[in-house]
Amino acid sequence: MRSTSALSRLVAPLIAVGILVAGCGQTPPARTADDGATHGGGLYGQSVPAPGGVPGEPMTAGANGNRQLTRATPESMPAGSIYRNPANGRNEVVVRDIARTAVLIGDSQSEPSFSWPRTALASLGYQVHFCGRGGTGFVTSNGTTGNYIDALQRGDWLLPYGSPPLVVIEGGGNDASRGATDQQISANAERLIASVRQRYPGARLAMVGTLARGAAHGGGRRTEVDALLGTVAARHSIPFVGVGDWLTRHNLTKLMADGVHMGPKGHAALGELLARRLGDFGFRAPAPGPAEASSSR
Repeated sequence: MRSTSALSRLVAPLIAVGILVAGCGQTPPARTADDGATHGGGLYGQSVPAPGGVPGEPMTAGANGNRQLTRATPESMPAGSIYRNPANGRNEVVVRDIARTAVLIGDSQSEPSFSWPRTALASLGYQVHFCGRGGTGFVTSNGTTGNYIDALQRGDWLLPYGSPPLVVIEGGGNDASRGATDQQISANAERLIASVRQRYPGARLAMVGTLARGAAHGGGRRTEVDALLGTVAARHSIPFVGVGDWLTRHNLTKLMADGVHMGPKGHAALGELLARRLGDFGFRAPAPGPAEASSSR
């Protein structure tokens, strides 16, 4: 009995150690803030998670649509592929012609492919990479996609790989309608600006405010938020296009699809106005290089 008891005392700790080691081996790898991807799914797209991968290992869609590791360089990967950037440890989207791509962060005003912010940027020569979702804002989330800064940090949508020349931030309407305070809006706008500048130190930034009717025509909180965002932009020396009275100043309420959004003709009209203002700031896409120009002939 003594020998049996001694043997039990020897074996028991070894079994415990074995269980502990096996348990540690089952722990899943931690996800980083940007482990996720937004893929096109019709007009408004759908957000789906992307695997973490190892920094420096690009990931492309396999035949069944699942993300699979490849050994290609990001420059050789097809557009839409997800690349784990070793410089920042985040997943990023490979886009075609990043040198003439404008990154647009926004809400439902920017979401449709024919939206006025996208139309304006396209007319200035840019391809547009949209990051955002309807129902979101600097503070407001839509239940599945976080507000602008939270969505970026947790990977609800992904920024493109490389160095885009321009990042445009649009919004504020949902913050106005859902009770976000000036302090909350300003604080999150500051966080977003800092994050974008850290990610793309060579990019120019622009901000587009909150589309509204103007203070004298019932613009209310939307017009107030537009002005607030203007002060945030000024603090950071960011060109700002205030649109808090555009609906009435330019007689565009008749082109609205509802009380907030534009119909197709309204998007086109606003797109022309925004392109003119952005052009005044010098926001035109770089001209294509000689090789690109000759290949397009």
